[in-house]
Amino acid sequence: MKRYLGTVTIGQAPRTDIIPDIMPILGENVEVVESGALDGLTKDEVAEMAPKKDDYVLVTRMQDGSSVTVAERYITARVEQKIQDHFDNGIPVVLLLCTGEFPAFKETGLLIRPQRILYQVVRAVAENKKLAIITPSESQIAQSKRRWGSVSNKLSIVSASPYDDRSLFDNAINKLKECDLDVIIMDCMGYTIEMQQKVRECVGKPVFLARSIVARVIKEMFG
Repeated sequence: MKRYLGTVTIGQAPRTDIIPDIMPILGENVEVVESGALDGLTKDEVAEMAPKKDDYVLVTRMQDGSSVTVAERYITARVEQKIQDHFDNGIPVVLLLCTGEFPAFKETGLLIRPQRILYQVVRAVAENKKLAIITPSESQIAQSKRRWGSVSNKLSIVSASPYDDRSLFDNAINKLKECDLDVIIMDCMGYTIEMQQKVRECVGKPVFLARSIVARVIKEMFG
């Protein structure tokens, strides 16, 4: 039986960097219908959504593969509308392709929020352990401390975008080699399974990857 999964990226669809990576987990009976909060916007229009002081910062991907940084307050309504569009079109389950924290949305179907799933899994397994967090941007470190500080006060946080120069990602991994850690959390849907494997091999610690955890939850739901 064919199952339909709607996805909403906070950037632009299609997310050719995410969907093919998780399809082997989801299985052949799942058909993904994609949409994006920034679909149809130019880079100049998106640039006007850049974060200002005290904004909640989000990093995402444009259709051409480039990365952009936006403030949550500028895209919340657009994200909610894209989610509702899927529900209105008869798609009963929608996956938000972002680990950022969002306010409550009107939900007429099942909305899968990666942030909640990742947080609860880490809390269940590694509460009060020594956590390392990989987040896309240095501007997100403070909000990452607030989020994960409620799980443990022993945090090491590094920034490395999944969308930019891979050497910067490698540098972040090398920093973690010097830390006393129990587990590593890759806190962005942009990080790939290949990146997870590299972190695990280089640092030698268990690694939680947002996209694969979420994909396995959906697999459990759909069978």
